[in-house]
Amino acid sequence: MNNKEIALFIADTLNAKKARDIVILDIGETSGFADYFVIATAASQRQLKALSEEVEERLSPKDIPVRHIEGKGSSGWILMDYGDVIVNIFTEEQRQHYQIEKIWNDCLAVDHPFNDLA
Repeated sequence: MNNKEIALFIADTLNAKKARDIVILDIGETSGFADYFVIATAASQRQLKALSEEVEERLSPKDIPVRHIEGKGSSGWILMDYGDVIVNIFTEEQRQHYQIEKIWNDCLAVDHPFNDLA
């Protein structure tokens, strides 16, 4: 799988577990550390943990291990580092607080079936 396919696979995984407001940002031209951000909102801290666990479980058999996980369910934010694909899962409150889309507003959103662009 290439990096875009990994990002789309993660978005599909998050959607299947009922994540909301899933956005994929192509940060490759702007960032020196990754190609894509996958951003999603969880309805609760319990769902936040379940979403991150599902992403890790679905990618592991594809030999795509998570390099690092930052945050935990009780923090309202989890970052999963897959090298060139970074996953950010937030509760609604934390997503509004961090506003990653505004920070990276010069990057293009990748069209996919689970966002408002489709």
